[in-house]
Amino acid sequence: MEDFFDNIIQNPVFLSIPFVSAFVGWITNLIAIKMTFYPLEFKGIRPFGWQGIIPSKAKKMAETAVDLWTGKLINMEEEFARVEPDKVAQEMMPSVDRLSKQIIDEVMDAQMGKVWKKTPGFVKESIYENVSKELPEIMKEIMGDVKSNFNNLLDLKALAVSSLTQNRQLLNLVFIRCGAREFKFIERSGLYFGFLFGIIQMVLWVYFPLWWTLPLAGLLVGYFTNLLALKLIFRPLNPFRIGRMQIQGLFIKRQNEVSEEYSAIIASKIITVENIFEYIIRGPGSQKMYTIVQKHIQQTIEQTAGTAKELIESVSGSKMFEYIKNIASFRFMQELPQNIRTVFGYTEEALNLRIVLQRKMKELTPVEFEAFLRPVFKEDEMTLILVGAALGGIAGLLQYFVVFY
Repeated sequence: MEDFFDNIIQNPVFLSIPFVSAFVGWITNLIAIKMTFYPLEFKGIRPFGWQGIIPSKAKKMAETAVDLWTGKLINMEEEFARVEPDKVAQEMMPSVDRLSKQIIDEVMDAQMGKVWKKTPGFVKESIYENVSKELPEIMKEIMGDVKSNFNNLLDLKALAVSSLTQNRQLLNLVFIRCGAREFKFIERSGLYFGFLFGIIQMVLWVYFPLWWTLPLAGLLVGYFTNLLALKLIFRPLNPFRIGRMQIQGLFIKRQNEVSEEYSAIIASKIITVENIFEYIIRGPGSQKMYTIVQKHIQQTIEQTAGTAKELIESVSGSKMFEYIKNIASFRFMQELPQNIRTVFGYTEEALNLRIVLQRKMKELTPVEFEAFLRPVFKEDEMTLILVGAALGGIAGLLQYFVVFY
């Protein structure tokens, strides 16, 4: 021991080893975190180069996340059942009423312009009024059919996976914001663990001053600082006490806080009312939606046409009337995305997805909750650890040349 202190006194540069080791631990962990998320696109010339672990496996990551939502947190058909058709009809009536008059004029001007211009104003007003009276019931029936066919119209997994894979930064955001404290811990722990390992490194160097000692110790520092940090985030799953101190994985301990952040992101950026309706109207289920709209619009035209039907059929025949019905329903479907926005506020309030997700997420067991962040690390955990080890070894070699040459 006396020889050890004599060596330190004679070579005070040895004291720099723990500090350099702390820096190595910090920088390797910081780089490992950055490499998890960035770059969003592959940089380099294959096979040499790098793309962030999450962006490179965006589809798999997104599917894993969405499977957790749909399996543990939310059943959209059940949630959508709370939306009342009466309320939807009430919210949409002003805009749909204006739209119906616009479409009637458009279609009649285009197909029977001369006749429509000569049609008396009171006849036109009668047609408008008849349609207007039927509109609330039409909208209720359309909404009722949407609810009955909800799973055929909306594929929640496809919607969410598409949103996340097309916007890799959004996928990153989910994990970065929810694991912000954990990532900061990984970064800082490299500093603390690195310093502790650096003391061991210094002792080894004093007794074994071989050129490979520092690179080997740097490699071990990089390896173990990453390994320990990753383990401490999720373990132990269940809390236990040592005296007055409660020990539990850092991420697991923050379940309530993370649940609020995670739910807010999902409800505000991914499973939004706008995205849901956009998918139903323009997505793979749009043809089914068009069939629903067409059925109700054409029934309404039949029921309310009255004098207009007689006029059309007398001038142009029954085929023209069928043609006009098809055009009217097509135009209504075209204009629906813009007009349906009036119901977003009510639907968002009725669904209240953020609160629903938050409540269910807080009720998860530690094992279930761990799965929401664990995939980020589990997917390439060993890659991150080995990258940390390699960077630590390189830093140790540089330390040998800089400090001792």
